[in-house]
Parts: sequence; C-alpha cells; structure tokens
Amino acid sequence: MFSYDGLTSPERELWDAFPQGRRVDLRTGVAADDRAAGGVRWGPGRTVRAAVVVALLLGANAAQPGAVAGLRLAGARLTGRLDLAGAEVGHALWLEDCWFEESVDLLGASTRTLVITGSRIPGVEAYAARIEGTLDLRRSVVERLGSSPFNHVSTALSLSDARVTGGLLLDGAEISAPGGWAVAAGGLVMEGGLTCRGGFAVRGEVRLPGAQLPGGLFMRGAQLLSPGPTGAALTLDNAVGSTFDFSDGFVANGTVRLRGARISDSLTFARAVLSGPRDGRGPSLAAPSMQAADVDLTLARVPSGAVDLRGAQVSSLHDGEHSWPDVVELDGFVYGSVTVDEAGERREAVGRRDSVAHRLAWIRRSPGYHPQPYEQLAGWYRKAGHDDDARRVLLARQRHRRRTLPRAARVWGHLLDATVGYGYRPWLAGVWLLALTSLGTLVFGAHSPVPVKRGEGAPFQPLVYTLDLLIPIGGLGQRTAWYWPDSGLQWLAYLLIALGWVLTTAVVAGVTRVLQRN
Repeated sequence: MFSYDGLTSPERELWDAFPQGRRVDLRTGVAADDRAAGGVRWGPGRTVRAAVVVALLLGANAAQPGAVAGLRLAGARLTGRLDLAGAEVGHALWLEDCWFEESVDLLGASTRTLVITGSRIPGVEAYAARIEGTLDLRRSVVERLGSSPFNHVSTALSLSDARVTGGLLLDGAEISAPGGWAVAAGGLVMEGGLTCRGGFAVRGEVRLPGAQLPGGLFMRGAQLLSPGPTGAALTLDNAVGSTFDFSDGFVANGTVRLRGARISDSLTFARAVLSGPRDGRGPSLAAPSMQAADVDLTLARVPSGAVDLRGAQVSSLHDGEHSWPDVVELDGFVYGSVTVDEAGERREAVGRRDSVAHRLAWIRRSPGYHPQPYEQLAGWYRKAGHDDDARRVLLARQRHRRRTLPRAARVWGHLLDATVGYGYRPWLAGVWLLALTSLGTLVFGAHSPVPVKRGEGAPFQPLVYTLDLLIPIGGLGQRTAWYWPDSGLQWLAYLLIALGWVLTTAVVAGVTRVLQRN
C-alpha cells in the first residue's frame, strides 16, 4: 500500500484525479517531445510507477459519491510492470501517448474497458482475460514479450482464450514479433468487431485459430509484413465470423490460412496482395474446407503462391484476371455461382464467348486429375441453362482422364472421342456414317459386283449395299447377295463391316456412359 506522502508529484495528481475519473495530461504540447517512442528520455515530472496505477485500479483510493472513478493518464512514462494478472478491475483504464518500461500483464484478469492508444508497450499478456467493454490499442506500438508461459513462440500481443464483450480496436497499431507471433489469439471470443485498419502493420504471424468473431474482422489496408515461424502471415483456421474484409491494399507476405473457417456473410480480398512465403514453399491462400456466403477474389495482382480451395463451399465466387496463380487446388470446391465484373456490375460468368475455355484453363491449374471440379463446373452451367457448355466441360473431363489411363485404354478413349465425343457429341456418329456411306456408294457404284446366285435377289444398289455393310444389326439383303471379284473392293467391304461394328459399339458405350453418369 502506498502512502500519499511517498508519491511523486505526477503520481499525487493522478491519485487525486482518480475518484472523479478526471484526466491527467503530462504532455508538453510539443509534438516532437510527446511522441511515445522517445518516452525513455522523459524525466521525473512525467514518470509514474506502474504499481501506483495498479493500486488505484484495485481500490487504493475509493470513488466519491456521485462520480464515476476511472484512471485517465496521458503522456506518462510508466516504470515497472503493469501487473494485473488474476485481478478483478472494476474501473476503466485510459492511457494515451504513454511509454511503458515493461510489459502489461492481464493474465486471467477481469477488467472493464481498457484503452491504451498511441503508446509504446513491450508486450501485452492477456491470456484468458475477460474484458467487459472495449480493448483499444489504436496507434500503439507493441513489441514482443520477453517471455510467455502460454506461448512457446515469441509473442507481442497474447489474447488466447480471452473474451471481449465490446470491440478490439487495433487501427494504426504496429505490432512486432519478427519470426514469431505478433498476435496470438487462438480461441478468442469477441462480441463486437475486430478492426485492424488505418495503417495497421505487423511483423510476425497474426494467429486467430478458432476465434469467434460475430462482429467481423476488418483488415482493410493492413500490412502483414513478415510471416511467423511456419510461413503463415495470418491464421484463421476454424474461425467463425460474419465478415472478413482483407481489401483495398491489404498485403500478406506469407500464407493466409482459412482452413475450416465459417463465414456467414462475405470474405473479400478485393484489390489485395497475397505474396505468400518468400521462399515459395507455401501457398498464398490456404482455405480448404472453408465455408462462406460471398467470396471476392479480385486481387490487385496474381498471387505468388498457390491457392488451395479443396473442399471449400461458397454461395458466390467473384473473380477477375488477377485471381488465380499457376497452381490452384480445386478438388471438392463447391460454388453456387461465379460472377465477373462487366460494365461496372457483377454478372454471371456464363454466356461469354470465352467462358468455357477460360474456366477449363482454371480447372487445369489444379495438379493431377480430379473429376469433381469438372462436374461442379458442368453443374453450374446446367443450372444457368447452358447445357451445351456443360457437355463441353464433361467432354474435357474425359479427355483429361484419358491421359491418366494405360495405353490400351487411351487408344479406346481416342476412338470414343473421335466417333461420338464420349457420348457428349452423338452427332459425330452421324457424320461418320454419312462419310462412310458416301465413300462406299461412290466406290461401289463405279464397279459391278458378281451375284452369289445368278437370277436371284434384288438388283444391286450401291447406297443400300453400303448401308447393309455398315449396319451390323438386321440386314437389307444386299451384303449376302453380292461379292466382289476384285480383292481391293472386297477388302473395302470387310473394312466397312468392321467400321460399322466399331461405330455401333462406340455409340452404345458413349451413350451408356452419359446415361449412367446422369
């Protein structure tokens, strides 16, 4: 317990102001002298022991009737550790443009609104803290903690398993833990929004796995300058939120992870830059099994690393010319619609002349052969009423699959493709039939065959004879009634019979394949 006589002049001023919640401002009014970065040089007239702040917050000077007590301090140099671990703090704390000698410890604490803006802090430990109100660190510089028993990686701002009933405001903050975790907030439960805008910059990974963010995550224009130890710049695995906004200049120099995230409204990367890890060994965006309503991937430039959407489900996907890198993992990716910008508006990306070719090139960026991306794309075209485009997609799927088959199966596949387009182009069979019929009619019509039995059977008709050779089922009475003394013509007849069987088999196989798939 402190005695009033043992307090310094600024501490007495703070002590007297606390019961009425009055603000104590120790700043000089000269901007260059009041910057928190230079607080180490501030003298005794601007120095307050952190222990005095703790004592006031824990009831050392009781509030007066008719007033709301609170600690409001600006421009102070706080010496010692601001240790509120496990404490129950019933008063709000406002600190502005302050310089902290040591870290802030809120481990397991229960506090009211906590505002530390424009300040320099060597780390904040708030593991399992309960903040009834807002946590405001706008414009503050938070550096890595010397050590933390709950994070095995060097951390600057620790909010793991914390609960904040209001908002978490990090606009304009600079949080630095190069090679470590700039923000460690796994299991964070928010009731308000989390904002990281207005010049927010970090060095190290921002970790929010399993976080509950019903008020949304807003990182428009944020700069994630360097990744953490695993190459990730932002981790939101299994996080739940309404809106995730990474737009308008958002930069991630490392992987953005959204594995299993659940986003009830929109996820936007409009005009963002996803650079991925510098060594190129990780993806720029890893979002397998993610669920979202609306996803905007109209990036400012093409991601340098892969985009992984395996097993993801979105209602609407909005993409553009810079959305997709050379490698895109799409197996299991389900979407309700795909839109593009056209005349300043979002419109379905169907009906355009290059739509199918563009989307097939997109699918082929996925390593290996997977049937699901083709089936998903075909289903989208069918839903939009473009059945011809759907058939083109399914034909492309068969051609892609063919490259993975043994040689004999590839030969049969080429035959199915050439004759009936794997059943998706049955009119090709008619083209082949017409061509072979014309060939046979012209060749056989220029020569005279020999009847098998003279004086019996119908007169020779080149057209009917050719059709009789090509159609293996039934008979028109011409094939068995005539033969050719010329061996070349007889071999042509045999060839047409064989081609008739091949063509019929291909038609049956192709149509059966389509019917079974449907």
